[in-house]
Amino acid sequence: MKHLIIYAHPNNTSLNHLFKQNIEQNLLDNKHQVVVRDLYELNFNPVLSLQDMAGQRKAQVAEDVQKEQSLILWADHITFIYPIWWTGMPAIVKGYIDRVFSYGFAYCYNNGVQCGLLKGTKITIINTHGKSKLEYESIGMDKALKLTSDTGIFNYCGLDICNHFYVDNADKASIEDVKNWTSKITTSYII
Repeated sequence: MKHLIIYAHPNNTSLNHLFKQNIEQNLLDNKHQVVVRDLYELNFNPVLSLQDMAGQRKAQVAEDVQKEQSLILWADHITFIYPIWWTGMPAIVKGYIDRVFSYGFAYCYNNGVQCGLLKGTKITIINTHGKSKLEYESIGMDKALKLTSDTGIFNYCGLDICNHFYVDNADKASIEDVKNWTSKITTSYII
């Protein structure tokens, strides 16, 4: 199976980085093809420009966007790994979505009805955040996050969500917590 990992965290000692490394190694050990796109390492430009917007409607996208779109089309399974900052995805991830998941590539409208164009591709999302699960549930943030990313972006584009992991209290995790989360996430992939 062909796996694309889209990763965004500037700290290579982060829990997100550990998850990325473990998933990548597990997939490689099980003879899968794996491509990792570290958005910070790539210095991916997250700014959707007027030129980008004009080109999207004509299926004319920038070279860096073409590269990402070709990898998305190549993949059977995409994994996004990023922290939740200020109740959402980091700006570099949002910019990646803005530029790469463009009209005519990830979605279109047929007679006024929205159609996701990435059907048949599976996705796993892994998010870390500092708040507790209980705190997010008590204020409805868990539902808001699912609505804005799962429904509003990934399902909208036709992707089939296999798992969405929210790793809570990530900045206070014990060694045992990290081991449990790593095992749970890594074994969730169909090998």
